[in-house]
Amino acid sequence: MADSVLYEVDGGLATVTFNRPEAMNALDTATKEALRDALREAGGDPAVRAVLLTGTGRAFCVGQDLKEHVEVLEAGGGMTTVADHYNPIATAIATMPKPVVAGVNGVAAGAGAGFAFAADYRVAADTASFTTAFTGVALSADSGMSWTLQRLVGYGRAADLLLFPRPVRAEEALGMGLVHRVVPAAELAAEALAVARRLAEGPTVAYAGIKEALAFGSGHGLVETLAREDVLQTRSGASADHRTAVDAFLRKETPVFEGR
Repeated sequence: MADSVLYEVDGGLATVTFNRPEAMNALDTATKEALRDALREAGGDPAVRAVLLTGTGRAFCVGQDLKEHVEVLEAGGGMTTVADHYNPIATAIATMPKPVVAGVNGVAAGAGAGFAFAADYRVAADTASFTTAFTGVALSADSGMSWTLQRLVGYGRAADLLLFPRPVRAEEALGMGLVHRVVPAAELAAEALAVARRLAEGPTVAYAGIKEALAFGSGHGLVETLAREDVLQTRSGASADHRTAVDAFLRKETPVFEGR
């Protein structure tokens, strides 16, 4: 795995960190491949029960490395990175059967913002900002943003942010529903870790069911959604963690979940 993405697993929590601070964590090919592979590894590892995605330096991720992109265009290359990198990365974040927390430590732009929006929970530093960026370089949306953004803020606001990209500061992002918590920058690392750690210690099967139910319900009617809830609740109800929780409730104790 490239040094531009750090990967660490500790106590059921996988931390994936953008590590190109000198380039504001811009996404060159090596970084995109390393990020894709790290997320796939986390998603498929039964020992991992939650993922924290964050960055080093003053940016979370500013999106495509345009210097490398220009070199590809001048060499006659086409736009293959969406299929090769962005789609697999967004899919891995949104569909892995465990919660993903984005700890947004600074600027999140373009695909960097898209990956944060694909996460299940976002904690932002008060110095963070978000911008779609795409039309500023004459591109349409990628990294799943056409799907995620309108589900977070509604179609009209999503269209505004995509057609007229601008920095959305942390407090405004909180008000429009782009993030769940805003904390002082000095507290971001500890707060994001605490949120992710709590999820890593929770009922993983139930969390997977909630992710799947929300994704399904956003695109289906009531009858189909109720049927899917039945399937997912049956699965959760058969989990060891559910039995643990019920037994602990009857004993008036706090359950200790094992993620199965």
